[in-house]
Amino acid sequence: MARKRPEPQNTPPPVAPSAPPWRRQWPLALAVIAALIVGAFLFARRSSSLPRNPKLSVLLISIDTLRADALGVYGNRKVATPWIDRLANDGVRFDAARAHNVVTFPSHANILSGLYPLTHGVRDNTGFRFPQNVPTLATRLKDRGFATGAFVSAFVLDGRFGLDRGFDVYDDRTAGMERQSPFMVPDRSGPETVAAAMKWMASQAGKQTFTFVHLYDPHFPYRAREPFASRHRDVPYYGEVEATDAALEALLRPVLEGPRGADTLVVLTSDHGESLGEHGESTHGIFAYDATLHVPLIVRLPGVSGRVVTAPVRHVDIVPTVLDALGLEVPGDLAGRSLWTLALGGDAPASFSSYFESLSSSLNQGWAPLRGLFDGRFKYIDLPLPELYDIAADPKELKNLVASEPARLEALRNALGRVRETDRGVTRGEEDKAAVEKLRALGYVGAAQAAPQKDRYTESDDPKSLIGIDARNREVVSLFMDGRIDEAIALARTNLKERPDMAGASLQLAYLERARGNLAAAVEAARHAVTLKPLDSEAVSLLGAYLTEVGRPQEAIATLAPFVQATAPDFDVLTALGLAYSAVGDANRARDVFTRAQAADPSNAMGFVNIGTLDLMAGNRPAARAALERALDLDPSVARAHNTLGVMAAEEGRIPEAIARWRRAVELNPSDYETLYNLGVTLDKQGDVAGARSAFEQYVRVAPVALEGRDIARTRVWLSRHPR
Repeated sequence: MARKRPEPQNTPPPVAPSAPPWRRQWPLALAVIAALIVGAFLFARRSSSLPRNPKLSVLLISIDTLRADALGVYGNRKVATPWIDRLANDGVRFDAARAHNVVTFPSHANILSGLYPLTHGVRDNTGFRFPQNVPTLATRLKDRGFATGAFVSAFVLDGRFGLDRGFDVYDDRTAGMERQSPFMVPDRSGPETVAAAMKWMASQAGKQTFTFVHLYDPHFPYRAREPFASRHRDVPYYGEVEATDAALEALLRPVLEGPRGADTLVVLTSDHGESLGEHGESTHGIFAYDATLHVPLIVRLPGVSGRVVTAPVRHVDIVPTVLDALGLEVPGDLAGRSLWTLALGGDAPASFSSYFESLSSSLNQGWAPLRGLFDGRFKYIDLPLPELYDIAADPKELKNLVASEPARLEALRNALGRVRETDRGVTRGEEDKAAVEKLRALGYVGAAQAAPQKDRYTESDDPKSLIGIDARNREVVSLFMDGRIDEAIALARTNLKERPDMAGASLQLAYLERARGNLAAAVEAARHAVTLKPLDSEAVSLLGAYLTEVGRPQEAIATLAPFVQATAPDFDVLTALGLAYSAVGDANRARDVFTRAQAADPSNAMGFVNIGTLDLMAGNRPAARAALERALDLDPSVARAHNTLGVMAAEEGRIPEAIARWRRAVELNPSDYETLYNLGVTLDKQGDVAGARSAFEQYVRVAPVALEGRDIARTRVWLSRHPR
C-alpha cells in the first residue's frame, strides 16, 4: 500500500440564552416611549466629584454561555467558583444584567460596540460581518494610545467576522479548525486562551492596555476536564463552569492579590445564558427567556468593593461605563448609559428599557422571528403567540399575562415598534446583484439572503410550537458525536419532512451523508440549503467542496465563481474555489484564489497550508516547506501541516521525522484518515505491527467509504492477516 500525498483542503464551515408597577391609565404608552428616549442618556452625564482614573488598564472577560445563577456569588450552592466570587466581592456585582441576543457573535458585537443589533446589524453567528465603520471599545481605546489585545476561544469570534478591528493582536487560533462542521465549532480550552493572554500582557509591561479575553468552555457539549467532570456528573454544565473559574485564576490572581490591582479596571460578563431544559429548550439560541438573557456582570473598580446593584442594567452599558471610568467622553449615539454613578451608590434611573431578539431560528430555519422589550419589570416577547411576564413576581416566566394585561401589552408592543424604526434590517453577507443573477441562471431560484421570510407568521411558525424540532436537532448532534450516523440521518430527515424550509437542517444532513460516504446525497442536501440561502457563504462553500469531492469540479467552479467578485469574499468560499481549480489542474488560478483567501484572513493557518500543498504538487519543495512552517508558526495545532511535512520527510528518507509528524497530526485530529493511512503504511514497513494495526483500525473507523473504498478494503485484508 502506497502513502497518500496531500491535496489542498477545504474546511467545511460550521453551521452551528425593579421599577414600580406601571399605572393603568392612558399615560402608560407615553411613559414607555419616554423610557426609550431618555434611558440611553440618563446616566451619560458625569459627576466631576467622582474619582475617574484615566491611567487605568482595562480587562474585559467574557464567558460564553454562562448563566448568572450558575455562580456561587449569584446564589448557587452546588458550584464552586471561588475566583469569580472573589472578583465580585472585590468589586461591584450587578444582579439584574441582561443581554440583547442569545447567540455569541451578535452578543459580543453589542458588548464591544455599546450598540443594539438594530444599529450594528449583526443578527446571528453566521452570515454577518461587523461593519467596518462602526467604532468599538477597542478602536476607541487604541485611538487613545492603549495597547490592545484580544484572545478568543471559538471560531464564531474569528477575526474574519470583523470584531478584530482596533486590536494590535487578535489571537483567534482555535483547535480543530480542520474538523469544523455543522456539529462542532472549533474552540480552544480556557487555560490555553488565558495563557496566551497572560503572555501578551507580560510583553506589554509599562503600557496602558485593553485586554479582551473570551472563554468558551461552558458551551454544549459539556465535557469538562477532570476533576470538574466527576464532581458534576448529574449536571455536566456545572463542571464546565467550575473548570472555567479555575482557568481564570492565573488571570485574576495578579489583580486580586498582586501588582495589577491598583491600576486595572475589570469587567466580567457572559454573552448569554443556557436554558438547561427550561421552557423545553435544552441549550440556547431559540427562546429569549431570562434563562438565556439574564447574565452575570461584575465590574471591579480599584478602591470600590463589596457593592451589589439590584437595578436592571444591560450589555450596551458596558462601553459607556468603561469610557466614563477612564474619564473619557461618552458618545451620545450609544444605546447604553454609564453605570459609574450607579456602581458607586447612586440612585437607579427613573426609567429603563432593554431591547432583545433571537433571530437564528428565523434566519436559518424559517421560523417566526423573536423580538422583545423589557421595561425593568415587565417583559414583552413579540411572537405569533405573544408573551408578557412580570419578572419581579414571576422570574421563571411561567405566567403569561397577555390576556389579563391588555393595556400593558399594547403599550409595550407600540414601544417595541418605535424601537424597531431604527432597525437597519437583516442583511446577510454581501449584497451582489450580479451573483444573484448568476445563481438564478444556475437554477437557484429566489436568491434570498436567508431562510425565506414571510409577510405574516402564524402560530405554526412560533418557536414554542416548534421546540420539539430543536430538541431533535440537538439529538442529531449527540447521535453524530456518538458515531451513530445512520440514526442521526434518520432524525435529520424527520425534521426536514416536517419543515423542509430549514436550511440549517439541510446543512446538517449534507455533512451527515458525507460522513456516511453517500456523496451524492450530501451534494443534494447541500444544494437544497443553497436553494434556501443562496447568498450564504456556509452553504455555498460546503456545496462547492462536495461537488469537487464527487468529481464535478467544473460545476463547483460555476457555483462558487460569482461569490469571489464580492468586495470582501469569504475565506471558505475562496478556499472551496481554489480546491476546485486544483482538481481541474489549473494550478495558477488555484494559487491566485488561495492567496486571496490567505489575504482575506491572514491569521488563518489553513491559507498557508493550501499554498504550501500547491507548491509541493508543483515540485517547489523549499517554498512548500516555508509555507507549511509559516502555518505552524501561526497555529501549531494544524494537523494538515504536520501531515504534509511528514509526507515530505518520508519522501526524503527521514522516516523517524515523518512518523513523529504523523503521530502529532493524529493526536490533533483523530479523524484525519489520510494521516492515519500514511502512519499505518510506514509503521508496517518499519516492522511495528502493533503500531500499524492501531493506525489502520482507526483509519477503517473514520475513513469515508465513498472516497477511500479501495484502500479500506486493502486495509481490512491487512488487519485480517494481523489479528490482535
